[in-house]
Amino acid sequence: MKNIKVYILFVLLGLSGTIMAQDELNHYLVEAAENNPALKASFNRYLAALEKAPQAGAMPDPQIAFAYFIQPVETRNGPQEFKISATQMFPWFGTLKAKENASVAEAKALYEMFEENKSKLFNEVKANWYNLYFNNKAISITLENIEILNTFKKLAIVKVEAGLVSAVDQYRIEMEINDLENQLALLKDQQEVLELSFTNLVNANDKKVITFPDELWSTDILYSKEAVLDSIQLKNHQLLHIDLQKSALAFKKQAAQKQGAPTFSLGIDYVSIGKGDNNLSGKDAIAFPKVGLTIPLYRNKYKSMVQEVIYLETARDYERADKENILESVFENSWKDYRDARRRMELFDKQLTIVRKSLKLLETEYAYANRNFEEILRMERRLLKYNLELEKARTDKQAAVAFIHYLMGK
Repeated sequence: MKNIKVYILFVLLGLSGTIMAQDELNHYLVEAAENNPALKASFNRYLAALEKAPQAGAMPDPQIAFAYFIQPVETRNGPQEFKISATQMFPWFGTLKAKENASVAEAKALYEMFEENKSKLFNEVKANWYNLYFNNKAISITLENIEILNTFKKLAIVKVEAGLVSAVDQYRIEMEINDLENQLALLKDQQEVLELSFTNLVNANDKKVITFPDELWSTDILYSKEAVLDSIQLKNHQLLHIDLQKSALAFKKQAAQKQGAPTFSLGIDYVSIGKGDNNLSGKDAIAFPKVGLTIPLYRNKYKSMVQEVIYLETARDYERADKENILESVFENSWKDYRDARRRMELFDKQLTIVRKSLKLLETEYAYANRNFEEILRMERRLLKYNLELEKARTDKQAAVAFIHYLMGK
């Protein structure tokens, strides 16, 4: 439990530098880091790997043997009753250290996979939260448009009762309102589905009201495209995982080479001498200190171990090159989405300004001259469309920024 709290502390420290405007989202990132079971499983795999280092660097267990002579061997000092032997094997110099270093490197590689899983989880939480924000804004925008149409409906009813316009104007507005109310019902149903998926992703203990800002913040990539690519190649957790795996293989190759060297053994035998016919008191003999040497004569075994590691190192090189190509392609697509979202934000912001001015003029013309009712309905549809498109562009931009940060290992 203590280790779990330690990694959560690292997560919180990693979030402390985030922009304060993102407090609503940061709360859910912290909650996901504390509760997500897949992330906890990844961290515990890393902790388990750490426990392999002491095992790999430990000396072989000493061997102790006991022998009892059923038929005592007579010596001039007396009969030999039993013998105890103790032997300790010593691998070639540096063998244990190389194995320990390999285990440590493998543990570090698993830690990078934990960081990768954490970054991926945060990106998923952000993407789901942005979808929730957009759907929530779509509900608000649809309600606002229904209110606008109800205002025009009241105006149309007054004109119909005064005989200034046809009742068709009122019916057209009612049809528009019915369409929007149906769309609103779908959005509300969709909000429930998205909230359930988000709650499961965060693995919250209880279902809470998900909060959103009035307007989504806008974060830009502060680096050039080339700088981002460099950061991906240097800090992406998937690439770092491969690099650390290769480091572990280098130590494994070193250990395999040293395993082909001789090993030593030191030991001692203790022999108990009983009371003999010619020796009234008997005598214990502590004797036979032993020094052994194991010579690996069958070299093909150790050559094969070294060659196996060499092939695996080559495979890691190809794997890294392939991963770099994939990440570059993914980044190019994300960069395109990011730039496209920025352009759409600028476009629909301008379009909304124009459509609001136009709608105001059309409303005045209809109120005083009974003209351009069809154009009012068309302009109202554009107002709804541009409002939705602007919010979609905002969420798309932030989703692209979050994904690019994920690729950069942030």
